[in-house]
Formats: sequence, C-alpha cells, structure tokens
Amino acid sequence: MSSSLQSPPHRPPANPLAGILARVRPADRLCHVTGVLLVLSGLAHLVVFAVDGGPWYGPVSWRKPVTFGLSFGLTLMAVTWVTSYLRVGERLRTVLLVVFAADCVAEVGGITLQAWRRVPSHLDMETPFDTAVSMMLAVGGGVLVVLLTVFAVASFRHRPAGPVGMALAVRSGFAVLLVALGSGAAMIARGVVLVRTGHQEAAYASTAPLKPLHAVSLHAVLVLPALAWLLSRTGWSERTRWRVVAAAVGCYAAAVAAAGVWAVLTY
Repeated sequence: MSSSLQSPPHRPPANPLAGILARVRPADRLCHVTGVLLVLSGLAHLVVFAVDGGPWYGPVSWRKPVTFGLSFGLTLMAVTWVTSYLRVGERLRTVLLVVFAADCVAEVGGITLQAWRRVPSHLDMETPFDTAVSMMLAVGGGVLVVLLTVFAVASFRHRPAGPVGMALAVRSGFAVLLVALGSGAAMIARGVVLVRTGHQEAAYASTAPLKPLHAVSLHAVLVLPALAWLLSRTGWSERTRWRVVAAAVGCYAAAVAAAGVWAVLTY
C-alpha cells in the first residue's frame, strides 16, 4: 500500500493547560506566580502559629504574616486579572503590574521579617532598623495607593471590556479598594503622629476602629468581578445577570458603609 494512503501517526491531544499558559502575558504570569507564593507564605505562617502559639491579636503576632500574605497574594492576582479588562496601554500596564508585584513582596517581606524578630512591623521606631522597616512599609503603602488609583481612574475613563456586569463590577471593585487604601493610610498616619508625640501604645491601639472597614473593602476588586464572570457562564438573561451584579454591588456598599459608621463611632 502506498505511503500516501497510510493513516497519519496518532498524536496525543495537546495539553489544554499548556495552551492557556502560552497565551498568558509574561508579566501576568509573573504576577500570578508571585501572588500564589505570597498566599503560600501566609498559609505557612498559619502552620507556624499553630505550632508556636502566642497571641493572635496585637502588634506582635503571627496573624500579621498570615493575613498580609493571604491578602496581598489574592489582591495581586485579582488586580492582574481584572486589569486585563481595562483599556490601558500594554507597556504601561506591564510596568504598573511589575512594580505592584515588587511592592507586594516588599510589604509582606517586611511584615514577615518583623514577625520573626518578635517586634511590631508598623509604627515601631524603637531602633534605627525598626524605624527603617516601618518607613519602608509606609512608603510601600503610598506606592500602592498611586498604582491602584491609576488603574481605578482608567476603569472610569473608558468602559472596561468583558461580559454583562463586568464594567460595573470592575469600577465598583476599584472604588471600594480605594476605600481600603484610604483607611489603611489613615491608620498609619494617625499612628505615626501618636508615636512622634510619645504615645507608642496608643499608636498601636489607634488602628483598631478602622480595621473592619479596611478588611471589608479590601477584596471587592476580586469578589465582584468574579461574580460577573461566573454569571456569564450561566444561561441567565443579560438583564438578570446585570441585576444580580448590581444587587451585589449594593450589598457590598452597604457593608462598607456599616463598617465606616462603626469606625466613626469608635474612633
């Protein structure tokens, strides 16, 4: 039989995961991997806490590398994903994401270092080294505010792409995230003033009223777009999907408002 009539050799189907990864931008891949590592760091310190014990609350606690590792890791991955829907220049987006990832690593690294040294990570100016770490974390927080504000402004300047409800989810997510950043900056600013005036213990206690607001508003940029994406996989009508996203935005706004009222009443 002629070779031209022979069946072609059997080839296994291509790995769909490999195909997906091949289409991911290098900067996105870097940020997602970094985010996963930060989450794993947080989980690892949860194990450390289970073994070593100690207080969960307070300025010196294993809670800080746990919660900051998880929060920064999830936020980095969420922002990397969500900004793919924004109309931002590719080069600008890449630079912003890489700087954002580096800043997240620096923030979690500084907090984790201080936890292992058994000293507070924020508002600690007892020694020159501790002061340097505290200032690094404060400056890093300022960089976060600038970077995420740029993305937030971009989301409102041009309608984000994506399925029905995604534009509303992305814009609302960034707006609420800015509330989280603002409350975090307020905690640091008030704490620094108290430290500079000789009220170290009061500085640590001063952050408590704003912590619920900061925590509630931190992950809207992940929760709301993820909901819009999941709804796009259903057979529901576009009108219904948009209403569900709008209702979720309203519920999130109510939760943030309640946390804000609590902060005002207890500040």
